[in-house]
Amino acid sequence: MRGLNLSQRALSAALLVLGLVGAFVLAGGSPARAGENVFVEVTPNTAQAGTRVSIRASCDTNNGKQAQVQSDAFGRVMLRPNNGFLTGAVTVPGNKQPGDYPVDLRCDNQNTASTMLTVLNMAQPSKGPATGGGGTADGHGAGSLLLVGGLALVAVAAGVGARRRTASRF
Repeated sequence: MRGLNLSQRALSAALLVLGLVGAFVLAGGSPARAGENVFVEVTPNTAQAGTRVSIRASCDTNNGKQAQVQSDAFGRVMLRPNNGFLTGAVTVPGNKQPGDYPVDLRCDNQNTASTMLTVLNMAQPSKGPATGGGGTADGHGAGSLLLVGGLALVAVAAGVGARRRTASRF
């Protein structure tokens, strides 16, 4: 390499590295696998007791067959193939105690996955919130007074504007 200039040395080094990488790749034999694509997800993952949740899952290459999901939050659900995934929906019982519940997927090919569903059980109010005496509800309260006053103010402003325009012409 003594007789080569700098650019020729760089090219030789690059070709050597490229050749070594190529040999390593060809000698590998079997292709690398990124890992199995097995998962389960619940949407929303925090739900009020009594609401419906959607479940989407994947059993890797076995998404053409049904799979089962089990949780103490809602019991057992069968997921069905849908656009390359396994899907289903279930309603969390209205009397379910609040807490975190595991959701476990079991695939036909024995693959498994798990996620967590958080159930909330807040008491729903039986009537609207107490926001005041309802003085504007019958049309004779402060709301009507404000409306009439606002219209009067707009009329006065329009009259003053018209009077100024007339006065400026003379």
